[in-house]
Amino acid sequence: MFIKKMGNVTSNVAAKLAFFPPDPPTYEVCREENGKLVMPGVTADKNMDVNLIDTKGGNKIVATFWRHPFARFTLLYSHANAADIGQMHELFYELRAHLRVNIMSYDYSGYGASSGKKEYGVKQEDLILYGQSVGSGPTLHLAARLPKLRGVVLHSAILSGIRVLYPVKMTFWFDIFKNIDKIRRVTCPVLVVHGTNDETVDWSHGKRLWELSKEKYEPLWVKGGGHCNLESYPEYIQHLNQFINAMEMNSIRRSKQLTPNRSITEPKHDKCLRFKKRVAALKKGCCIVPKNRSS
Repeated sequence: MFIKKMGNVTSNVAAKLAFFPPDPPTYEVCREENGKLVMPGVTADKNMDVNLIDTKGGNKIVATFWRHPFARFTLLYSHANAADIGQMHELFYELRAHLRVNIMSYDYSGYGASSGKKEYGVKQEDLILYGQSVGSGPTLHLAARLPKLRGVVLHSAILSGIRVLYPVKMTFWFDIFKNIDKIRRVTCPVLVVHGTNDETVDWSHGKRLWELSKEKYEPLWVKGGGHCNLESYPEYIQHLNQFINAMEMNSIRRSKQLTPNRSITEPKHDKCLRFKKRVAALKKGCCIVPKNRSS
């Protein structure tokens, strides 16, 4: 009886959170004569790269990297269900321009095209993870493993797969995207963005994730916002920009703490050395006349 009930629960979750990639995809990947990969109709931008990355499981995923010439950080964007990076390119343009960051995004297995490999060297300290809806799953899975991240953004995020349907009090082994457990292991600042009228993932999911965050950043509760329209509210980009600015200030403060102030420490050190020389000279029975008796 229990197994049958759990089977029904699992099938309901699968139906609710099933991955529905656009079919056909909203873009295609072509290789030019010089070997460069492009997305016709999308990559009319010299600061955007298209790459095909081989995964450990033998799959291949499409990834895009949108460079900003004066980028402060790199935003790794995990998009929501029923979308692909072809549909997201206009948003990426806006985020790159307004936030002054690089944007890296990718399509999940079954969402895009294939072939080739390229890696980007991005330090954890310069990386901000962004997860929208089911994209919060891979975002928190990665954030829980990387202790030096600059920050995390959770956009219309879920507590877990089953909790989208049922307000259960415990996490089952077969639950997908166990965000409620993984958020506790994230050590960097976390910004949560959620609409108060979200009918797909209730607002309570975002509120609970924010409450469980170790290092909370002021959340954005978009009044009247739904599940897929938060980008259309002006406060969305404003608050996101404030978050990026705050992360930049954190980076500056930390770099100052790690850099010794030579103008303060060196004179003390030099004075101490001169004093030690004088003591050593007196012990030998000789005298050193200081250059400046008033010092």
